[in-house]
Amino acid sequence: MRHDEMIGKVQALAQLPDRGSAERAAHAVVTTLSERLPSGLARHVAAQLPPDMADAMRRAADAGAMSGARGSGARESRGQQSRAGGSGARTAEGKAGERFGLTAFAGRIADRAGTDEDTALRDAAAVMEVLDAALAPELTERMAGALPADIRELLPLERASEADD
Repeated sequence: MRHDEMIGKVQALAQLPDRGSAERAAHAVVTTLSERLPSGLARHVAAQLPPDMADAMRRAADAGAMSGARGSGARESRGQQSRAGGSGARTAEGKAGERFGLTAFAGRIADRAGTDEDTALRDAAAVMEVLDAALAPELTERMAGALPADIRELLPLERASEADD
């Protein structure tokens, strides 16, 4: 799927007022998703995305692979607790992603996109639906399997329920 097509679909699904808002939302979601996924899996996902979105995802995956544990910066400064990646464990997919749930996921997206958390969740669901359509099905299944159940619920309904089996 081409970049313009992806951004147009995100804009329509999330009912965003303009392409700039859709760009910000898409980049915020893929960056945050990349932090949550194992680094190797994030790079595989990035390989199937348009260059601009792939670069954002690779940068986050590379930053995660370079550091042992990352904090969540602004979210922690507001007193919200997040759990960093721990001991730097490795999986078959590369360095394990950071461990955080839906609340931290939404908070990070909101910070990056300059929105509130409810809007961030709506935007994330739209981006996840577009990713589901853009990626090879087996890669989307691997991505769904690497996410906790609360974040996986942002995937299209049939994909979220497949990963629960």
